[in-house]
Amino acid sequence: MIRNDLRNIAIIAHVDHGKTTLVDQMLKQAGAFRENQVVEERVMDSGDIERERGITILAKNTSVHYKGVKINIVDTPGHADFSGEVERILKMVDGVVLLVDAAEGPMPQTRFVLQKALEFGHKIIIAVNKIDRPDARLNEIGDEVLELLLNLDATDEQLDSPIVYCSGRAGTASMSPNAEGTDLTPLFEQILEHIPAPQVDTDGPTQMLVSSIDYNDYVGRIGIGRIERGSMKVGQQVTVCDYHGTTQPYNAKVVTLYTIEELERKPVDEATAGEIVCFSGIENVTIGETLCNPNTVEPLPFVKISEPTVEMTFSVNDSPFAGREGKFVTSRHLRERLFRELLKDVSLRVNETDTTDSFRVCGRGEMHLSILIENLRREGYEFQVGAPKALFREIDGKTCEPVERMIADVPQDAVGAIMEKMGNRKGELVSMNPKGADRMRLEFLIPARGLFGYRTEFLTDTKGEGVLSSVFHSYQPYKGDISKRTTGSLIAFETGEAVGYGLFNAQERGPLFIGPGTQVYEGMVIGENPRGDDMAVNVCKKKQLTNMRASGSDDALRLIPPRQMSIEAALEFISDDELLEITPKSVRVRKKILSNTERLKKVKGGKK
Repeated sequence: MIRNDLRNIAIIAHVDHGKTTLVDQMLKQAGAFRENQVVEERVMDSGDIERERGITILAKNTSVHYKGVKINIVDTPGHADFSGEVERILKMVDGVVLLVDAAEGPMPQTRFVLQKALEFGHKIIIAVNKIDRPDARLNEIGDEVLELLLNLDATDEQLDSPIVYCSGRAGTASMSPNAEGTDLTPLFEQILEHIPAPQVDTDGPTQMLVSSIDYNDYVGRIGIGRIERGSMKVGQQVTVCDYHGTTQPYNAKVVTLYTIEELERKPVDEATAGEIVCFSGIENVTIGETLCNPNTVEPLPFVKISEPTVEMTFSVNDSPFAGREGKFVTSRHLRERLFRELLKDVSLRVNETDTTDSFRVCGRGEMHLSILIENLRREGYEFQVGAPKALFREIDGKTCEPVERMIADVPQDAVGAIMEKMGNRKGELVSMNPKGADRMRLEFLIPARGLFGYRTEFLTDTKGEGVLSSVFHSYQPYKGDISKRTTGSLIAFETGEAVGYGLFNAQERGPLFIGPGTQVYEGMVIGENPRGDDMAVNVCKKKQLTNMRASGSDDALRLIPPRQMSIEAALEFISDDELLEITPKSVRVRKKILSNTERLKKVKGGKK
């Protein structure tokens, strides 16, 4: 049976190409909101961190109705570190809308998500977005996307994909680059015409693949997926099984069933094949499992998610300030929370280590892990993490490392500095093209570890005007040693409170991370030393008051404002002998060995 009343699509693109803004307009124009309803921008970005940073982190489902057809839409993240979200939801849909920025064109993540969609054989609608940008290149973008499709071995049918020219912010679409539309009707028409309606067996035994997991305090775990065959009813008995046989099949009951109507979940008694639904009542259900009729147990294959490329060690906080600010501080709390995260994040890996208070956490990149760290600290967890490391692999007897495809869009006068830094970090130039009158687009293949700590330098070299993005390319033989950060650390000499006089003397050594009144402990990193060596400074030193007076002794002390370290900046900064202490209120960099004398002994012992 062909369900002509239904279409299932995903919107995929590179970061910041306007997916969530376009979904806003699709919802508005399809009548999802009242005329006088106050609607926030990027209504699909429901998480606090998503709103603060302006990025999508989790794939989310919504739906609109157009000409009597229900269009289920999945909004996906554009950042390469969250590409596992895109991979797992592609099983739920029959086609994709590929969004491409009218000025930037196809970027690394565009290539990645498009490749995944092509592997599934999905139909594609190309939407050139932000056509109202002053630097839009409407006539060239179509050719660039076609070239990308050719590079990715698209079929003839996929090469004939329609191109729609949109402005997500204005809510317009047109089939011609020279004519601006009035609304999104051309996009809706292309979805109905070009994306196939689900071909399903509505009378067969129940079969549904779980592609996403949500959680609610009232009903517990909620599974989300598409019914592939048959129908599903409230109270129905099902068998939960796994294609790879990692878990033993078991029987369970569907307690509640919802379909997704616009921004809400609508309770229903029954749903048929082709529909995307949410269900609750099965406590241990996870992503990749199949719900089947107990008489016909046929698990569906789940897409193989790409492996992580970066690892970090999460451990219990053992600094002198441990337990002061956090609610959950023990290894049991940390272990429980990390393993709970695995249930909804398919591209994360957590492994036990030799000690009970440390865990190896592997993810897609620094951003992937830093968002996990941020979520944990907001929930009241206190812990510490080590410096990120690239995950090596043994392939054909050779040690191989992850290599990233990096694209840098920079002013022409910064090209020399970028080339020099890339050379030091074992980067290999792939292409170099002028973009506009005074900008260049450089493409490199660079080891993942070569990008650790580089973003700050990149912004400095391009005076804040550069745009940098990267995506995993492949595993290649080990490229050799890469010199680590060239600067050293300024380390607190003793425990106490930082005072203005001590900070004034310390700031001559290098930029500081703390201001007056900050509590410090011995071994805590309070600044950066440009000379390359670690140096202990006493920021708790007070001015001795005497009855002697000298010219200049009572001058006002001028303190340079401290550099505020975000979690990402701190992860880029720390070296192998340092840790990042995370609490709900503070982010502190510290040495693994806190005692200054012990550290000096170790350094001298190493030199011998």
